[in-house]
Amino acid sequence: MTTSTGPTVVDFPLRTPEEPLPLSQYAGHRRHSGLVQSHLPNGVPIWLVTRHEDVRAVLTHPKISANPDNEGFPNVGETMGVPKQDQIPGWFVGLDSPEHDRFRKVLIPEFTVRRVRELRPAVERIVDERIDAMLAGGNTADLVNDFALPVPSLVISSLLGVPPADRDFFESRTRTLVAIRSSTDEQRATATRQLLRYINRLIAIKEKWRGDDLISRLLSTGQLSHEELSGVLLLLLIAGHETTANNIGLGVVTLLSHPQWAGDERAVEELLRLHSVADMVALRVAVDDVEIAGQTIRKGEGIVPLLAAANHDTEVFGCPHAFDPERSERRHVAFGYGVHQCLGQNLVRVEMDVAYRKLFERIPTLELAVPLEELAFKYDGILFGLHELPVRW
Repeated sequence: MTTSTGPTVVDFPLRTPEEPLPLSQYAGHRRHSGLVQSHLPNGVPIWLVTRHEDVRAVLTHPKISANPDNEGFPNVGETMGVPKQDQIPGWFVGLDSPEHDRFRKVLIPEFTVRRVRELRPAVERIVDERIDAMLAGGNTADLVNDFALPVPSLVISSLLGVPPADRDFFESRTRTLVAIRSSTDEQRATATRQLLRYINRLIAIKEKWRGDDLISRLLSTGQLSHEELSGVLLLLLIAGHETTANNIGLGVVTLLSHPQWAGDERAVEELLRLHSVADMVALRVAVDDVEIAGQTIRKGEGIVPLLAAANHDTEVFGCPHAFDPERSERRHVAFGYGVHQCLGQNLVRVEMDVAYRKLFERIPTLELAVPLEELAFKYDGILFGLHELPVRW
């Protein structure tokens, strides 16, 4: 039950140049019993969840919803020009069971470890091509725009069966969609409409001429309508693009100080935990009164489980600020937890692993072109990462 003194109220966690991820704030929050309360920038009260155990409890509670249409759902980030989910059938990330499960069941076979292993040669080819392009351009590059952003876009293009001649269009529109700082709301909304039109045309083609690609296989299941499939594909594109790009960029920065780990899959897991780029994406709202960590959360109250806080919980991870691929504890929640856990996590792992291996093998003299403290971290978006990553060799 709620303590008699009431919950502790704290400032909403904000990133700053001094602390891109407010981990010291999170550590302070964990010292309070129960949960802490805060307010969104618009003044709406919400609950912050910072302990590993409590975050997992929130993400698996049947009376806590991921549906943003529920009253009280917190809104803390950019929409990236994407229409509301009720305007896009198939936008299942904001659905609860059993509606959510219908979509996930159809998609799971496409992202198994075995299926993703089969995609690895295509990922390696794409990564090599991007490195070739960087090397051809001289001895400097912006590793975000020249490498980390194009790689996941081109991988999903290959997965969907986008013809090679169309991949420049597909990649450019995707880049506009996720470029929060350099593109306007109108430009992102336009890019979304153009991508949806393209995806719909591609589905229509695959309906007549099937191939060995994700769209053709999903069509063959007969479980999704044309409109639902269109929304599902746009969701896969958005959800898997910027998060992967951010992980690649931040991981390279860390590995530049630990290059011996660039070819080790354990480093991928540790980098996912360490950077926790999707800190605030697992937003929730209580649809009935529930109790978490001894605190009663009333129906209609918003909840922000902080994934980075959970992944830096000292009760679970020893010396959590340190990069330690040999640590034995691997229960991180970088991909979320429960039924909404990231569907494409196996693909993200392969993309990160291939990107690090290839970069450090082919460009062994890779180094930052600016001091670490001058890097342009993302302080203004819901996802953590880098706007730019100047490197040289």
